[in-house]
Amino acid sequence: MSALLTLTRGELFKLFARKRTYLGFAAFLGLEILLLWVLQLEPVRKNLERTIEQAGYGANDYLSGLTLALLILMWTTFLLGALYLALVGGDIFGKEVEDGTLRLILCRPVERYQIVLAKAIACGVYTAALIAFISLSALATGLLRQGMGGLFVFAPLEGVFALHDAGPGLARYLLAIPLIGLSLLPVSCLALFLSCLRIKPAAATVLALSFFFVDNILRNIPYLESLKPFFLTTRMSSWVQVFQYRIPWELLMENNLWLAGINVTLILAAIAIVENRDFKS
Repeated sequence: MSALLTLTRGELFKLFARKRTYLGFAAFLGLEILLLWVLQLEPVRKNLERTIEQAGYGANDYLSGLTLALLILMWTTFLLGALYLALVGGDIFGKEVEDGTLRLILCRPVERYQIVLAKAIACGVYTAALIAFISLSALATGLLRQGMGGLFVFAPLEGVFALHDAGPGLARYLLAIPLIGLSLLPVSCLALFLSCLRIKPAAATVLALSFFFVDNILRNIPYLESLKPFFLTTRMSSWVQVFQYRIPWELLMENNLWLAGINVTLILAAIAIVENRDFKS
């Protein structure tokens, strides 16, 4: 256990010492500012107001910083978040093999499975840190720009339409943050698994992204509606259900257990590959 803790500390130090680790944080902050500016444009604002008013509610009460922050999350988290998670996950093992530094680690009295576990934990910490930053920075910039108010939620693909007062809306928003992190963990785990194969780090990143993007494209095809429950991104998008008037805890539990099973399977597969791989040649 002490060896695993030492390895994990080392992985976290290496991860957050790299400048490219912070690309996702900078990119999201810039995108949030851009989207908030776009949402304030007259035509866009009128469309949002019209959507709320057609539901029979006042736009002044629900076109708030909370609503803008949630819109940013729903529009950007999956696509852009997956990009930077795959970038880090694809690099975390494959880059060390490519640079030859993994051999130095293997010279120490540590087990190979501990190295993989330490890297998996580092990926999990990075996932949590990135999602927390995205969510809280979107909330902060939204509140600074628009102020506090009710929360308007409209996610037709997930079948969610709801309005919440400021207090309950903020509580639902904060509750969604860890759920988003859990939903995106498979991206990090798949990229880590692929980085353990005999492929370049860039290839691991591209393959991981390709898998999730293709899955998401297929999920959005109307003619495949009957197959929708079988797509991974359907499970990953279930975090939006936390904004239903009555939170479907059973559904959230089922989907997150399903995703956890995928994460564990990918990590065990990565361990099996590393245990049997020759790093001398």
